[in-house]
Amino acid sequence: MQTPLTVMDFLDRAELVYGDRVGLVDEPVQPAESWGEVTYRRMAQLARAQAAGLDRLGVGPGERVAVVSHNSARLMTSLYGVSGHGRILVPVNFRLKAEEVAYIVEQSGASVLLVDPELDEALAGIAVKHRFVLGAGSDEVLYDFANEPVRHPVSESQTATVNYTSGTTARPKGVQLTHRNLWLNAVLMGLHFGASDRDVYLHTLPLFHVNGWGLPFGLTGLGAQHVILRKVDGAEILRRVERHGVTFLSGAPAVAAMILEAAADWDGPVPGRDRVRMVLAGAPPPTALVQRFEDELGWEFMQLYGLTETSPLVTVNRGRAEWDALPAAERAGKLAQAGAPALGTRLRVDGQGEVLVRSNTVLEGYWQQAEETEAVLKDGWFHTGDGGTLTDGYLAIADRKKDVIISGGENVSSIEVEDCLYRHPAVLEVAVIGVPDAKWGETVKALVVLKDGHRADEAELIAHCKQRLAGYKCPTSLEFRDALPRTATGKLQKFRLRSPYWEGHERQVN
Repeated sequence: MQTPLTVMDFLDRAELVYGDRVGLVDEPVQPAESWGEVTYRRMAQLARAQAAGLDRLGVGPGERVAVVSHNSARLMTSLYGVSGHGRILVPVNFRLKAEEVAYIVEQSGASVLLVDPELDEALAGIAVKHRFVLGAGSDEVLYDFANEPVRHPVSESQTATVNYTSGTTARPKGVQLTHRNLWLNAVLMGLHFGASDRDVYLHTLPLFHVNGWGLPFGLTGLGAQHVILRKVDGAEILRRVERHGVTFLSGAPAVAAMILEAAADWDGPVPGRDRVRMVLAGAPPPTALVQRFEDELGWEFMQLYGLTETSPLVTVNRGRAEWDALPAAERAGKLAQAGAPALGTRLRVDGQGEVLVRSNTVLEGYWQQAEETEAVLKDGWFHTGDGGTLTDGYLAIADRKKDVIISGGENVSSIEVEDCLYRHPAVLEVAVIGVPDAKWGETVKALVVLKDGHRADEAELIAHCKQRLAGYKCPTSLEFRDALPRTATGKLQKFRLRSPYWEGHERQVN
């Protein structure tokens, strides 16, 4: 017997087994009215009401519903109210500029756009059939409690979400993740990171980011409690850990650095010692950060390597019994590796040093981009664009084959930033690279050649970018050059441009 694996399985079980348990604690301070504490029974009712509301609007199965929001109970419930009832959720990075969001709405063909109140004015000009600002007013329209939702058939091969990611093209690509992709990723995350109904999970990771890495699904199915955090702040994370008895969180190395910084000024013992575990991803963490994390916080450090295209789980690194007696620095070095393949995942490194993946969590394709899909899934393997090595089954990321900069866990397309700088009338040539940064892992640096007879300074060009791009994509520094090195065919040799800034670093990613 086979039954379809769909994301509704997780909320259905939570409602059945843990219906009276508070499953979700919404952010108390936010521009939209907070939902407060929500039981799993109420969360399931809200998801059904949202589906019925979409029925009432005439939004049919397979239609796309885009959401641009900070972490919130409304966004999390939409994973089920939209995707769980036959539509496709498009979670959009709330840090993007209006032009970037407009492109995603248009390219995905979304018929509904849900907007965080804080972003209402900035995103006011985006054309879409149905637009709502999240809050008490829109709740009256979006949630129909008087009618049961239409039971649209949902198969595990259907697209559940389209998650846009910055790649090597100037425009982001929409990653189609199926119900099967999300279901298996969620179960594997729970298995490898030891989730249970005793967990209290703090949402430090943005929910738009690969659907919160799938943890909202798996932890819901297990009856764990979710605590929503709207905006990341190190001291506030520690306060929530203490107040709610948090046991589990996740994020980029930059978030761990924020927590360590806040802990240094914390009055009294750091909350969560010997109780909290945190999984990091987004960029390989420095060994020193790993050691400080376990020594100073007393929290368990875990790591995964993955991509939006893999739902995201590819590898897992968690302390092994064999490492318990190792000196702290040696143990930290082992934990700083990307890790071993997740259950059911196959890895290999090709002759050019690129990491290739084969698993059930690999994307269905890029939304309406057949050529890009064919290229990335060539020869039956997903081509990550990352360079690495495999030693005794453990992957270490050594370099990035794609020109994607990962700053604070967020992908930045160097081509997109270059395209923006090229729009300035004084710019003749530009190359954008990632350079090491102690806080963010790496930051964006622009190398610019000006046109003859034109002038522009660093501040002017950075301001030019900030008017057109999300802040995290903009250069934090800029240098002027007389020329940029190119091959005989005219291609930029970015590895030569990056090399001087990475001297003394073992890896070309930080």
